[in-house]
Amino acid sequence: MKRYFVIGNPIEHSLSPKLHNFWLKDNKINAFYDKENIEKSRIKNFIEDIRSQKIAGANVTVPFKQIVIQYLDKLSFEAEQTQSVNTIILKDKKLIGHNTDINGFLKAMLSLDFNIKGKKIFILGAGGVVPSIIFALNKLAVSEIIVCNRTRQKVEKLKNQFNNLKIVDWGEVPNFDVIINATSLGLNKEKINIDLSNIGTNKLFYDVIYNPSETNFLKEGKKFGNQTENGKLMFIFQALEAFKLWHGVEPIINDKVIKYLDND
Repeated sequence: MKRYFVIGNPIEHSLSPKLHNFWLKDNKINAFYDKENIEKSRIKNFIEDIRSQKIAGANVTVPFKQIVIQYLDKLSFEAEQTQSVNTIILKDKKLIGHNTDINGFLKAMLSLDFNIKGKKIFILGAGGVVPSIIFALNKLAVSEIIVCNRTRQKVEKLKNQFNNLKIVDWGEVPNFDVIINATSLGLNKEKINIDLSNIGTNKLFYDVIYNPSETNFLKEGKKFGNQTENGKLMFIFQALEAFKLWHGVEPIINDKVIKYLDND
């Protein structure tokens, strides 16, 4: 039986095994998907297990989306452009890194009852998923992308990749239409210490975190009279892209799948 994994640290929150194993069973594919909390020192050996086919493929989550690149043979166009990998496949004896977060975020945004075109976007964080979000936002023709991060050096590095970014200091709140939490703050019920009480209403608060389904960040957005959305659809759509890469089959996304994930 082929084995697939998602690796990260932390990883306990991940619903990837639940979703992928549902699709594997639904499509009668003889494989199993699991999650593994991994230390940075073990990544090279883990990826070599994919090369030797002990492991059939892997998803990569925080904080390893850039770190894994050095151990791969080739990157897809999207992974190259963003320097971010969340899916690894073995094809023709080559380890290839893909980025399915871009399509995951794109499809999630387009499914919302909120027209993002021409809007000002404020992103909190500069970690592994942020280049993918910026890449997707540029495709969606937003008017401005503003980024802040607790470590400014990380944001400056992002600006080298995407020269249309505006950078503000952590704690500064610019005018925006959409605010995206792309930090890991919220996984363990932490609060983001930024004062958003004077931003007005009719904004979109978007959190890439999907478990818990409502973070303190989203609760705050709702309290101030704004639309809120968690990262569940992005998670599902990026998983669909990875599933297609590994198995050559497009799994079904419907209410049954979404409700199944809700019952966790």
